[in-house]
Amino acid sequence: MASKVRVIVTTGYGTNCEVEMANACRLAGAEHVDIVHLSDLMDGRVRLTDYHFLNLPGGFLDGDNLGAAQAGAHRLRYARIRQSGERLMDQLLEFVRAGGLVLGVCNGFQLMVKTGLLPGFDQDYETRNVSLIYNDSGRFEDRWVTCRVSQQSPCIFTKGMDTVELPVRHGEGKLVSLDHKVRNRLSTENLIAMQYVHPETGVATDEYPYNPNGSELSIAGLCDPTGRLMGLMPHPEAFHHRTNHPRWTREPVPEEGAGLRLFRNAIEYAEKNLV
Repeated sequence: MASKVRVIVTTGYGTNCEVEMANACRLAGAEHVDIVHLSDLMDGRVRLTDYHFLNLPGGFLDGDNLGAAQAGAHRLRYARIRQSGERLMDQLLEFVRAGGLVLGVCNGFQLMVKTGLLPGFDQDYETRNVSLIYNDSGRFEDRWVTCRVSQQSPCIFTKGMDTVELPVRHGEGKLVSLDHKVRNRLSTENLIAMQYVHPETGVATDEYPYNPNGSELSIAGLCDPTGRLMGLMPHPEAFHHRTNHPRWTREPVPEEGAGLRLFRNAIEYAEKNLV
């Protein structure tokens, strides 16, 4: 039976992972997947509310000028849609409050935290409480990392997952919070969906290179209280088949890459709850 889930993957202004994300959604079972330029959303030719699952891919929005995704966040907050005059952010909030799913990867995660979509305390999606800044290493990190999924998190994307290896490729991936109160809420409300861990001990770590950027609380990914919004720095769309793994010829690696599970979970959730 064909899936009726409608998926949108944004592109434009410097994104470069949109084809990978769209492919992962199709491999996960979605048949209706549109790659849509942000200018089409700004012009009003396409509306977010016509979809169930929004993907914000990695890349370098606006060349990362002003900081990673900072200019893109201002576009979402303040730019007006030509046909209706509404902010694109208002349309996005309508999409979220109607039950839509949002997954932001790398630059998409940076966009989510800088608009305030994450962590979304008390379902307030416009107040910025955390940010992503330059890696402690002072350089672009392109490596595979081991991450542990929180079993207490409400995140719908990581259901049934435990420990996973995924690639990172970013220069600004260190998550920092406004203050200790924010860090406490992230922990007590179980919004830390994924953490960097030492590959041998499985324990959350600040040690480089296992934590590739120095993120507070070893955070690799966050979700909002509903579990329907998630952002993460590692790239799940880049591990959809065993041959994506750097050691696939030397170690037993399952045929399906572990990153595809996040997209399967999203499509299955949407089919049950949104279609």
